[in-house]
Amino acid sequence: QVQLVESGGGLVQAGGSLRLSCTASGRTFSTDTMGWFRQAPGKEREFVAAIRRSGLGTYYANFVKGRFTISNDNAKNTVYLQMNSPKPEDTAVYYCAAARFISSDVRLYDYWGQGTQVTVSS
Repeated sequence: QVQLVESGGGLVQAGGSLRLSCTASGRTFSTDTMGWFRQAPGKEREFVAAIRRSGLGTYYANFVKGRFTISNDNAKNTVYLQMNSPKPEDTAVYYCAAARFISSDVRLYDYWGQGTQVTVSS
């Protein structure tokens, strides 16, 4: 089992910045990829970004390219999502997830955190 705990959510103004963190524990060696997803009220959960444990591969949804950056610190078993210039439409619960290989498919992620709320005000 892998346990994931997110932090760093909150209220941010449009055009500001916010950094989310996700710390993994347990059998982390069983997963190669960490990803971020989000879910707004009434909408399906959608892919945001993912990174391989090596840090050599990253993958972004088109709507966050150039604004959000995913990174990791393997010594801390932590992955980050730096959100720059967020927009009101980025408001959602953000979830951290772990998978055996990099993908944007929510079905391929085996472990999930509890989520952290991000609210972007206009």
